[in-house]
Amino acid sequence: MIRRRHCLPALFVLCATVLSVHAQTPAVRPLTHEDLWTMPRVGAPAISPDGRWVVMSVTEPAYDDTQQVSDLWIVPSDGSAPPRRLTATRTAESGATWSQDSTRLAFSARRGDDEAPQIYVLHVALGGEAQRVTSVSTGARAPRWRPDGTAIAFTSDVYPGARTEAENKAAAAERKARKYSARVYDAFPVRDFDRWLDDRHATLLVQPLTPGTPARDLLAGSALVAGPGFSGQTGSGSEQIAATWAPDGSGLVFAATSNRHEAARADVVDSLWFVPADGGPPRRLTTDGDSYGSPVFSPDGRALYAQVEPRSPRVYSMTRLVRWTWPDMANRQLLGTTLDRAIGAPRFSPDGSRVFFTAEDQGHERLYTMAATGGTPQEIGTLDAGTLTGLDVGGSAPAPLAVCLWQSAVQPPEVVRVDLASGGRTPLTRFTTERLRALDLPTPETFWFTSTRGARLHNLLVRPAGFDPAKKYPLLVLMHGGPHGAWRDEWVLRWNYHLLGAPGYVVLLTNYMGSTGFGEAFAQRIQGDPLEGPALEINQAADEAIARYPFIDATRQVAAGASYGGHLANWMAVTTTRYRTLVSHAGLFDLAAQWGTSDIAYARERNMGAPVWEDPATWARQSPLFRAGQLKTPMLVTVGERDYRVPANNALQLWAALQRMHVPSRLIVFPEENHWILRAENSRFFYAEVHAWLARWLAEGGK
Repeated sequence: MIRRRHCLPALFVLCATVLSVHAQTPAVRPLTHEDLWTMPRVGAPAISPDGRWVVMSVTEPAYDDTQQVSDLWIVPSDGSAPPRRLTATRTAESGATWSQDSTRLAFSARRGDDEAPQIYVLHVALGGEAQRVTSVSTGARAPRWRPDGTAIAFTSDVYPGARTEAENKAAAAERKARKYSARVYDAFPVRDFDRWLDDRHATLLVQPLTPGTPARDLLAGSALVAGPGFSGQTGSGSEQIAATWAPDGSGLVFAATSNRHEAARADVVDSLWFVPADGGPPRRLTTDGDSYGSPVFSPDGRALYAQVEPRSPRVYSMTRLVRWTWPDMANRQLLGTTLDRAIGAPRFSPDGSRVFFTAEDQGHERLYTMAATGGTPQEIGTLDAGTLTGLDVGGSAPAPLAVCLWQSAVQPPEVVRVDLASGGRTPLTRFTTERLRALDLPTPETFWFTSTRGARLHNLLVRPAGFDPAKKYPLLVLMHGGPHGAWRDEWVLRWNYHLLGAPGYVVLLTNYMGSTGFGEAFAQRIQGDPLEGPALEINQAADEAIARYPFIDATRQVAAGASYGGHLANWMAVTTTRYRTLVSHAGLFDLAAQWGTSDIAYARERNMGAPVWEDPATWARQSPLFRAGQLKTPMLVTVGERDYRVPANNALQLWAALQRMHVPSRLIVFPEENHWILRAENSRFFYAEVHAWLARWLAEGGK
């Protein structure tokens, strides 16, 4: 259970400073896996429209899944009282969202005898137990209140051709009764992240809150869902449909694609659609070939906004913000184009005059604002540490309120209220404060240098716990995934900087060209050069760190990475012997094999400029497989068997080559894991194996 510190109002300022000064308290030990894994995990906040209350999920993790607790908590937005638990059940709630009158919460949960998650409504003002409002065999998630509070829209995965609950149940029974088991496909893709696709698809339903009224599938029977390429947004193991109610409640605007079946040869385009709440065929709103998501209406209902990823021949396009007048969908306007950063989902001031959003910038995620009709985005305050995510805005026109999750490399996420004038942060939750007091978590240092390719590169360097400047420390080079991601000043669970460095390693994190948060052109520079150029810059960053910091032992360097970082680890294995050992998780070994077996194909082809059969030399030139004769560095190779993003065949190819070349190596396969290692005991085992492997080869004459 969470141990809470109750702060009296007179001591509020003192308690509020804990988040920023905990590192100044006496530290006694390095971070352990138990510290990392069982640290409370605070979810994104949802502020009530009137600005009085903030709700968030809080997970209290455990190594035994049956002992894990996850509930909704609520806290006054003015910080006048500590958070209190709002739900207390064995199963987690997701998608909590407020009714427009700020009295009720809707969320998805699986409770009691539910065979699938359902939508529940909790009357916050009156108290009592949450009431189930849906009963659909295919499950219900992502609730969205109708503006007048009389109905809730939600997403469910239904069977093809099924229009009603009875037809979905009949289809499920027919599948269960089949004597054979086979997957049959007529179009790509066949897998998504960690699951094989079937012929079910996501849809939008509306549940009236009148007792006894069944939910209605708004898309059932439409030409859109009957087409071969219909889908919501995929890519992370589930199918989502981003949707928002029209201001008058007459229907919903949502994002979906009609060309997923072309994914092997073309970009999949997410368009915006409108479907009436009382039924009727969906109407396509965007036809320009750009991809849209996160639709939202301005408070006065006269404009529709969305994120947009412009169509481009480049492998990366920054997400921008677009606006139309409503309901005519006229006067399309791109907003914030002077900011060379990807723009997050928009939120509005209560009077609708301003837009707020976060954007990744040089290892941080900052909060910005601009006029709702356009103009130059301006950062709110100056964020000097950490990242701000999960933005939500509420309150009144005279007193708007913003809440976010704030986190850093030395502070797990906590909910803060952000002053929209100064950017100042007031903590509203302190779930992790006590746990952090016992830990020595050095703050990452930043340095920049210019690579031989002319790029100014951003780096984070993390000293180990108990750092002694008189000692020499090994250098652990971590390579981030993506490639369109970045090392940031944030709390990380899967590759935690401090836990990896806990045995006494200096950790170096380089944002090579291809990383995000440094401008669109910087991220695009990886096209056609997926491995060689980034690896060169990472090695140069290691040289720069060694030259700058005398406490780094240049004779003891190791490197590790996952996903794209694993690709780079495999490239390092065949191009340099500077590292005593390498750790590769979920890394590709042959670009062509990765193209043919991953759940994503066309983007890889576009990155290389042509399919492999048209330009085999280019594909081979940056495939580690074709340099396997150069393998010499000992390697730890790990992979999840359910990883379909970078399938396990890559790890098996690398393993075979290492064994063929008599290179000391170890292969670890996690049968239940996907692209990430998410199970508690598997994570603990993984970190222990990495630490043991690095220690073995960092020892003098390691073998």
